[in-house]
Amino acid sequence: MTVLTKIIQLNTRGNNDIIDITEDVAAAVAETELQAGVITVFIPGSTAGVTTIEYEPGLISDTTDMFERITPQEIKYHHNKYGEGNGHSHMRALLLGASLSIPFSAGRLTLGIWQQIVLIDFDNRPRSRQVILQIMGE
Repeated sequence: MTVLTKIIQLNTRGNNDIIDITEDVAAAVAETELQAGVITVFIPGSTAGVTTIEYEPGLISDTTDMFERITPQEIKYHHNKYGEGNGHSHMRALLLGASLSIPFSAGRLTLGIWQQIVLIDFDNRPRSRQVILQIMGE
């Protein structure tokens, strides 16, 4: 069993910026020359998350709208008394989660045909983000 760690560096716009990172994750797996295993995609921090969606304009808008309905930016968050006015960002990231595990086989991610891996940055400002990829396989 081999375990490798890689990093994707990117800049976001914040405010529900949804970024398709599928190609970067797939390339990281391909570079390892491992044939089968699992990759964990992890975003450090507490105002962003990762998931899979069909990355198309309608679902991108629906996703943003859903998070606004569940955790509206305008309501009172206790964190905002002590932080940077981004209480809603923390709640959204808490709901989404900071990591995702994806199996791979024959050196390729086993995603569905319409399934892409996305980072969603909920913070209320642009950020420089690192996505940690830990690849385990043989």
